[in-house]
Amino acid sequence: MKAEILRLLKETGGYISGQQLCDKFSVSRTAVWKAVEQLKKEGYGIEAVRNKGYRLVESPDIISQAEIESVVKTDWAGRQVIYYDETDSTNIQAKLAGENGAPHGTLVAADRQDAGKGRRGRIWDSPKGQCIYMTLLLRPELEPAKAPMLTLVMALSVAEAVKEQTGLEAKIKWPNDIVLNKKKICGILTEMSTEIDYIHYIITGVGINANQEEFPEEIKEHATSLFIEGGKRVRRSKLVAAVMAQYEKNYSAFTERGDLSALVLKYNKILVNYDQDVRILDPKGEYNAHAMGINEKGELIVTTAEGEEKHIFSGEVSVRGIYGYV
Repeated sequence: MKAEILRLLKETGGYISGQQLCDKFSVSRTAVWKAVEQLKKEGYGIEAVRNKGYRLVESPDIISQAEIESVVKTDWAGRQVIYYDETDSTNIQAKLAGENGAPHGTLVAADRQDAGKGRRGRIWDSPKGQCIYMTLLLRPELEPAKAPMLTLVMALSVAEAVKEQTGLEAKIKWPNDIVLNKKKICGILTEMSTEIDYIHYIITGVGINANQEEFPEEIKEHATSLFIEGGKRVRRSKLVAAVMAQYEKNYSAFTERGDLSALVLKYNKILVNYDQDVRILDPKGEYNAHAMGINEKGELIVTTAEGEEKHIFSGEVSVRGIYGYV
């Protein structure tokens, strides 16, 4: 009910009487008052005027269950939210939720992580009140071998949502990073629980640098934020909602065909590696090649110096620019 009251206050823009809220939710005035008081404690400026009702006068940049649920308008992606002020990792909590039967589309979000991780176990710095830390839980009817493609579906969705919300031309560094001006703003990590031919659940974690004003010396050369690049603060909940909306649409296109064929053109259009010389970091041996975009399986198509075409799978291989990160 708290999220729905918040949604109504945002949509109305003016006063809503306590009686209207009582009738809407079939609850007492005391229940409405308690919900409003909880919202005030979370930081919302809500004015209460006798004979007029309640009015939202200030809505700060908050990531909470009520806030996210009040702005997400999808059919299933992110409609159910599990929220933590602080947790170890939203991926860890999403796995627990998956084991406990949480439904398809559940979104786990936090304001801070103290054990966030990226690809290959790398630590992801997770300050409070500045970033987006979230993990989407899926229960798809999908062959386990196709699950890694969902990382690319999320990458495309994040880049599109960033463009929609900020106007910034976010790019994808294959397969799982989002970059602005050749610096990383977002990392994506997909994990799953499977049997040989069956997926119990898939989780895709997303960490977005939203409102940081600076970075530690050791990473500032390769990391940036939406605030640094755009010059203004981002409403994190609205960006979360935009990512969920784009993901639901792109996920539908993916599941209808069972591959990325409907998304390849959009993905390649914003792929920072497209038609670029890259360094392939293969455990079997590193080499330079020319990247030509992805195929319907999400593999990166490259041509070696000898003219050989290779299709690179992201599971064991990383890609860098010849002269730097991208």
